Amino acid sequence: MSLMGDIKVRGLRVRFGTVEAVRGIDVTAYGGRATALLGRNGAGKSTTMRVLAGVVPPTAGTVVVDGIDVVADPLRTKRRTGYCPDVGGLVPRATPWEHLQLAARLRRLEDWEDRGRDLLERFELGDAAHRVTGGFSHGMGRRLSVVLAAFHEPPVLLLDEPFDGVDPLGVDATQQVIREAKARGAAVLVSTHLRDLAVEACEDALVLRGGSAVAGMDAAELVGEAGARAYRSLLD
Repeated sequence: MSLMGDIKVRGLRVRFGTVEAVRGIDVTAYGGRATALLGRNGAGKSTTMRVLAGVVPPTAGTVVVDGIDVVADPLRTKRRTGYCPDVGGLVPRATPWEHLQLAARLRRLEDWEDRGRDLLERFELGDAAHRVTGGFSHGMGRRLSVVLAAFHEPPVLLLDEPFDGVDPLGVDATQQVIREAKARGAAVLVSTHLRDLAVEACEDALVLRGGSAVAGMDAAELVGEAGARAYRSLLD
């Protein structure tokens, strides 16, 4: 089934007190494709993702996710997205299986157990399925966050720093989740500071610096040493 989700952001501004974290950026992501949000820490990547996920309200601009205005209907937006936050999002005293049970209940999923087990095994969390997440390493927490974001096969998948501190197996599993999401027509947005992994996963790229967008391009333009030089020049 083709979901054909999409993301359309125009003139997004986000202010926290006197600090303007996002300064009028535009973002477009299409169904069946993955777009990378690239930039250093503090560039505005995570703030943008939180707005798209309906967690943080925009100060100005229009934000439409899968045809839904995020400001007008944040609850419906959350139902149509899968969101892996950059930090947090897990209940320390709950197990991965309990996280999946809760997600299935909230989203009224039926016959979800086999998919849940498959995802946990793919991310090497099967043996930890009944351990509380409070004892997880950073990488294990990242992997579980990706599992929970992808679990219900949403039309829009938002992955904020999904590769941070993750071992090669977890990276491969995350790349597979991204490929599967694109294959069913979902729009995928990946926020990361890891250029090489971003260009492997994504067709499009948007580089942020200081809360502003400095370049939008095909991700292929950032491949290899020439791409690394181009990327560094955009960050300076």
